[in-house]
Amino acid sequence: MAQRISVIDYGMGNLRSVSKAVEHVAGSSDEVLVTDNPELILSSDRVVFPGQGAARDCMAAISDHHLNKAVLEAAASRPFLGICMGLQVLLTFSEENEGTDLLGLIPGQVRHFERDMVGPDERRLKIPQMGWNRVKQKSDHPLWADIKQDSRFYFVHSYFISPDDEHLVAATTDYGIRYASAIAKENLFAVQFHPEKSADDGLQLLKNFVNWKV
Repeated sequence: MAQRISVIDYGMGNLRSVSKAVEHVAGSSDEVLVTDNPELILSSDRVVFPGQGAARDCMAAISDHHLNKAVLEAAASRPFLGICMGLQVLLTFSEENEGTDLLGLIPGQVRHFERDMVGPDERRLKIPQMGWNRVKQKSDHPLWADIKQDSRFYFVHSYFISPDDEHLVAATTDYGIRYASAIAKENLFAVQFHPEKSADDGLQLLKNFVNWKV
């Protein structure tokens, strides 16, 4: 059955690469929209919420596009995929920009990587984390279907999430510390990495999302 998949556009993300990746794995009769129209978003069968940039700028852009309510409603009512900042802004508070209040859907904080972290080889780790890293699945979730444990995905970020409820953590990644790189709650799934930049495993995750029966 044909479905509408909205990619939320609030001016803070690589929307073309995300939308093209979703189109690649969607059905031939599916409609993929890049939109900031709340009515279109809330009439969609599935919603993708990408993002990049600083927390304060992202929250301001979401507000400027009048999308706060639409994001929260979509995340509570249909298959919803957050990507990178589209994960972080779902939490309560970020340390970025001397402290930024977020959407508050998921209780927890967004924290900065420590600047003196070292890797297994004792070399100092660069911040932001930029490049491929392993993702350790912590739950048997439909979006992990046909993706092997410890597969590598592409990351670009200086901040990581710390949700209050550890049961929401769907995957972890090691970079100086072990942190949550994916969360899952009912119809919501959100990841710190970029599936649209993560080759076959990233496309598989997007395909799983497009076919996810909640």
